[in-house]
Amino acid sequence: MTVENFDNTLRVLQLRTPFRVFTVELHGGERFEVDHANALVVRDGVAVFVAPGGVPHLFDHESVNQIIAAGTSRLSEDTTPGAA
Repeated sequence: MTVENFDNTLRVLQLRTPFRVFTVELHGGERFEVDHANALVVRDGVAVFVAPGGVPHLFDHESVNQIIAAGTSRLSEDTTPGAA
């Protein structure tokens, strides 16, 4: 995923009104749900999500397989040439 696509996708999801939970899936298969807009910081292709209990998830544009918005199929996926 490009830096621009990563940043824009996360910002659009973060700013939806009302906010709706969305899922981030990393290349290794790890998934987590972003459950609150203010628990996410995005800048220059890197993001930090602080999950309930203060558990941080640090991820970047290269580690994301897909971002899934509630009620949709994939919103975004890896666009790296040769990626499976």
